[in-house]
Amino acid sequence: MALSSELLARIHAEIAAGGGFLPFASYMERVLYAPGLGYYVNGLRKIGADGDFVTAPELSPLFGATLARWFAPVLDREGLEILEFGAGSGRLAADVIMGLEDAGVSLKRYRILEVSPDLRQRQQAFLVNRLGSERMLRVEWLDRLPEEPVRALVLANEVLDAMPVEVFAWRDGRVWQRGVGTAEAGLVFTDRPAPSVLDAAVRELQDACGPWPQGYVSEWRPAVGPWLRAVAARLEQGIIWIGDYGYPRRAFYAPERVTGTLVGYYRQQLVLDPLAWPGLMDLTASVDFTGVAEGAAAAGLDVLAYAGQGEFLLGAGLPALFEQSVAGKDDPREIMQLAQQVRMLTLPGEMGERFQVMVLGRECELPPCTFPDRRERL
Repeated sequence: MALSSELLARIHAEIAAGGGFLPFASYMERVLYAPGLGYYVNGLRKIGADGDFVTAPELSPLFGATLARWFAPVLDREGLEILEFGAGSGRLAADVIMGLEDAGVSLKRYRILEVSPDLRQRQQAFLVNRLGSERMLRVEWLDRLPEEPVRALVLANEVLDAMPVEVFAWRDGRVWQRGVGTAEAGLVFTDRPAPSVLDAAVRELQDACGPWPQGYVSEWRPAVGPWLRAVAARLEQGIIWIGDYGYPRRAFYAPERVTGTLVGYYRQQLVLDPLAWPGLMDLTASVDFTGVAEGAAAAGLDVLAYAGQGEFLLGAGLPALFEQSVAGKDDPREIMQLAQQVRMLTLPGEMGERFQVMVLGRECELPPCTFPDRRERL
């Protein structure tokens, strides 16, 4: 379509300007975020059953309700506001706001940092319809981090996986940077010796997690550290809740994971070629949660908790919320639907183990942790 053709023309021009090579991190940045053309900002429908992927808040309102129930004591005690990164359709915001209200917590303010004008409009329309005009007085949108210090609960659900990655290959004891070039058939992968920063980072990973076999390919995400530093610089007091698919470092860079984690998603289908359909499909790679913990420590944040999503939700109150939701329901189909949602969110073969939860903090204590502490895996 026209959007993809225009984006492709720009990418070809950048490749030519770079002597036939565009680092994959730069390519990923363009195809996801190029103004008006990138996947997240071009106005095409992305989230939900008729989009390209389904997130946990889209799957069940019990996800956001559980987060609200667990964080309610901290929000109430400390008087924190909420700052959500990349709010998708707005469902998580609605479920959290309603859940806090059910828990008797008066939320000071709910702010959403959203880079996509299209998604911002959809969020506003959805939240007005779901919350009503009075509750909407507490909701506002940002296009950048606040300049002033904040006391907040920061929510980042499936945010880190969309940050661009460097792709590298390990051959003959050398680190190669993977980039995008052109051929008669279109865009192709091409390699060159890695620049010093990437070379040093990959060699450190190989020393810790290798030895890797010849031709090993994986990803390194340089944007996580700067993102954490930027958030920490504004966070006077509070908590950062991160939910995403990923692994501790040794599992992420295990020698048997020879092709990395980078994939695309288009209309609910997994796409193994990351260069297919620029701007029309999502690109994503798993999160190295050990790297997140290291970045947090460097930014002056404490790692308060780490667990699988299923463990976290079950320990944070999901079973009780499920029981409340089905109480008094007469339609067995509704009960079965809610039970299926719980299974999808928590079972290891679904989202329960593939997705991980990490909670970071500054000058703030968590509610009692009734889920396993998995920080030793990092």
